[in-house]
Amino acid sequence: MKNVIDCLEERGFIEQMTSPDLREHLGRPRKVYVGFDPTADSLHLGSLVGIVALEWMKRCGHTPVVVLGGATGRIGDPSGKSHERPLLNEEALAQNVRSLRSFFEEILKGALIVNNDDWFSKFTLIDFLRDVGKLFRVGPMLAKESVKARLQSEEGLSFTEFSYQILQGYDFAYLKRVHGVTVEIGGSDQWGNITAGTEYNRKVGGEQIFGLTHPLIVRSDGKKFGKSEEGAVWLSADKLSPYHFYQYLVRVPDADVVRLLCMLTFLEMEEIRKIEKKMAEEPNSAQRRLAEEVTRFVHGEEGLQAALKVTEGMAPGADAALSLEVLSEMPQEEMGQDQVVGVKIVDLFVKANLAASKSEAVKLIKNGGAYMNNVRLTDPAYVVSTPDLLEGAYLLLSAGKKKRFLIRAVNNYFEK
Repeated sequence: MKNVIDCLEERGFIEQMTSPDLREHLGRPRKVYVGFDPTADSLHLGSLVGIVALEWMKRCGHTPVVVLGGATGRIGDPSGKSHERPLLNEEALAQNVRSLRSFFEEILKGALIVNNDDWFSKFTLIDFLRDVGKLFRVGPMLAKESVKARLQSEEGLSFTEFSYQILQGYDFAYLKRVHGVTVEIGGSDQWGNITAGTEYNRKVGGEQIFGLTHPLIVRSDGKKFGKSEEGAVWLSADKLSPYHFYQYLVRVPDADVVRLLCMLTFLEMEEIRKIEKKMAEEPNSAQRRLAEEVTRFVHGEEGLQAALKVTEGMAPGADAALSLEVLSEMPQEEMGQDQVVGVKIVDLFVKANLAASKSEAVKLIKNGGAYMNNVRLTDPAYVVSTPDLLEGAYLLLSAGKKKRFLIRAVNNYFEK
């Protein structure tokens, strides 16, 4: 089997390594870790790169190790942040840790999952400062890029955040000593924290350990990957449905899609190159493949099929006799039934912001670009009736192929 470093390099996955010996080190089975702080009860799409890296390690014969930051999550990593994170209470942190543990048990089966609060909670402040803090020098700590950037910012850097690299550095050495972990992976903004760990481990006489960073994914337009107009693109189906997750990926610009296929999927590079060649003759084909592969990895085959079913049901001309389960996955807004039934369709198109005015709605219908329940409208004077409501409650309006609006008509809007 190809060395995992060769595999990751080919996919543009590696930004820095602490030593060129890492390739040889990973020539036989090792334990490799990535840390995730429980700042929310779900990770977002930007975190997926580290998860994919662990899955690659697993596929190449190594043991993935997930470190949940039950302790470091109380502090907040300043890396890549312009402001200090709001501190969470212990109950919220504990719930977030439980949620992330369940997620990793499902997506990275067989991984070793640990919580760094299990070892940090055994320290007293004085013991930690005496036994660990004394081995960290302030000069090199101030020289870390993440620290320098915050020191030069208007907000500055609290001592709490400044100490974060000591905690993460200790994590690495502890994992090596107790669990035999020898490699840490993180985003490029984690380089300073990773090298803090390798240096601390050296000072306490530990065997050599290694670090590897991957580039942070930023879209070609400069926007942060994993952010949408509605906010973070969450990995948890409880916070973002597989349909919405799929739709975010299917709208990725052409300039980004090949790089994302390399970094977020497990397709062979030869197949990715074939997909790239077909992009010109089959528009959006690469995006659909990206969305399918990533949605399947995160939400399983069942989640992918649900996303595809809703996507198919949203297409103009498709059968609109959709199940209640599928309809509930679509973006929607509630209206009173008296605001829908008995109302002219042109008025609803204006209410749904699918047309700027009634005259524009009339023009849209006459030009064949307006649909109700995926059926093309031909009569601008059409009035909606109760039988038009799918499942007795839903009305799907479409302007062209991309602009859609699902109305959920409730019996009494003001008493819902």
